[in-house]
Order: sequence, then C-alpha cells, then structure tokens
Amino acid sequence: MTAPAHPLAAALLAGERRALARAITLSESTRPEHEAQAQVLLAEVLPRAGRSLRLGLTGVPGVGKSTFIEALGLRLADAGHRVAVLAVDPSSARTGGSIMGDKTRMPGLAVHEGAFIRPSPSGGTLGGVARRTREAITLCEAAGYDVILVETVGVGQSETQVAAMTDLFVLLALPNAGDELQGVKRGIMELADLCVVNKADLDPRAAVRAQTQLRAALTLLTPHDAPWRPRALRASAVTGEGLDEVWAAAQDYAREMDLPRRRQAQAAVWFDELLREAAWKQFVAGTSPHRLTELRTSVQAGRLTAVQAVAALLAGQPS
Repeated sequence: MTAPAHPLAAALLAGERRALARAITLSESTRPEHEAQAQVLLAEVLPRAGRSLRLGLTGVPGVGKSTFIEALGLRLADAGHRVAVLAVDPSSARTGGSIMGDKTRMPGLAVHEGAFIRPSPSGGTLGGVARRTREAITLCEAAGYDVILVETVGVGQSETQVAAMTDLFVLLALPNAGDELQGVKRGIMELADLCVVNKADLDPRAAVRAQTQLRAALTLLTPHDAPWRPRALRASAVTGEGLDEVWAAAQDYAREMDLPRRRQAQAAVWFDELLREAAWKQFVAGTSPHRLTELRTSVQAGRLTAVQAVAALLAGQPS
C-alpha cells in the first residue's frame, strides 16, 4: 500500500485530535509552502470526507449560539456521535486579532472525548465564516466526525455564506422575535432551513408568539414547490427543552433532501470562488504597483471614478 503523501494524514485518518488541530492550522496558513502542503494533505484524506451532517448556525449577538451549540453537542456526543464545532470569531478591523473564546464558552463540550472545538478568526472574510472553513469541514470529516456544527460570527444580515457550505442552515432567534425579525431581514430568512426560538424558558408565552411569527414569515418566504418546508421550533439550551426536536428536524432534512446533489452544487460554487481569488492574485502580481498607485490616487483625487479606473487598468490605458 502506498504510504500517505503527508505525515499528518495517518494520524488524522485515525481520528487524533492533535493531528486534526495541526491540519486545520496548516490549511489556514497563508504561506505559499504551507498552502501547497495543505493541498497535498487534503487530496490524501478527501476520500474519507463527506460522511457527516453539516449544520450552520447563526443568529444575532446575545441569542445564545455558543450555549445552544454546547447543549446540542453534548447531547449528540453522549449519544455516540462524534461532534466537531467550527466556531468563527470576528477579527478586529484595527489589529486583525480575535478573542477566540469559544472553548471557554463551551467548557463541557471542550473536554468531551467525542467532541472537537476549533475557533478560527474570520480574518475579514465576509459571510460570517473564516477563509478556510470549507477545508476545515473536510478535515473534520476525514478524522471521523459525523456531525459538524459551524457557528458564524453572528453579525446579522451578512451570515449567508455558511449556507453555501453546510447541509442545514439554522437561524436562532430570541423570544422577542418581532424586533429581531426586523433586524435580520428577509435575506437570511430565505436561506434558513430551520428557525429555533432559543431561551424559550425565559418567557414561554413570548417564545410561543415568536414561533408563530417565524412560522408565518417562513410560509410567506418559501416557494410552494420547495422540496423542504422550513420549520420554526422552540428550545432552551439551559433546560434542554426542544433539543431533541431540533435534532429530529435535522435528521428529517437529511432524509428528505438530496444532500449529494446539494454538495455538488456547493463544490461548484467553491471552485468559482477560488478561481476568482486566484485570478485576482495573478492579475495583481502581473500589474505594475506604480500603475495601481497612480489609478488609486486618481480616484482619491476625484479625477476618475472607481469604475473608470478599473476599466483603464483592465484596458491598459493611461489615466
């Protein structure tokens, strides 16, 4: 048998958490030599990936994403599932740093032998996910984790890219969903496969009212011929209420939807995104820095619009 092409591959495929952590770190590196090594590793373990149920979870700050994920994750891990949590923390626009405090917010799950938690900085990536979240999902699956929970940064309306890399997109809401619905708008509601009113134990009546409002909104936003009718549920990460119903809905979704076809479409989107990124890097590398500075200065000075400057750059014309 041919030996693994990368030294981390054997340990990763054996499910060693340290190897998985090192592999994700390698995939997140922007150094060219590390990127090349990461691709060798990903190619080696790719046949073992794709055997999990991927859930993306989002919601406004304060909705209790980390607490909910820990409660659900512990329940699944205790039932014999291997649960991986990929939590994305917002990066500072000034320093680029992140707090990376998700392990401290999930103390029970962080030490469970059947769980793996990986916080990653968003690094300025839009859509609520990190730059290499897709690669991290692949690596977790190759390591034998059968449930992948992706927690977004939680900034509101931009939390949409996670829906393009997970099977089920879960929107967490607060009992006062009337105001929150105004905050999240329809863009994210249209992508939600499941809405869960969290912290239902704080105000049961408000939670029921919020569930009703969400159900009505989902009905209006879902096309009549949609293969899946999004559901609105209530849950409490503190009491455990509704967690079994949430997992049951996720399993129903997995049975009723054509997940392989969905993932094929997501892979095509991923390819297109990487192609745009690579083409941009190649274009910038082959363009004179002086020319870029000249055009940028012209835009700043008001001599050219940004559209005119880009057109001039692409056409190779003088400004």
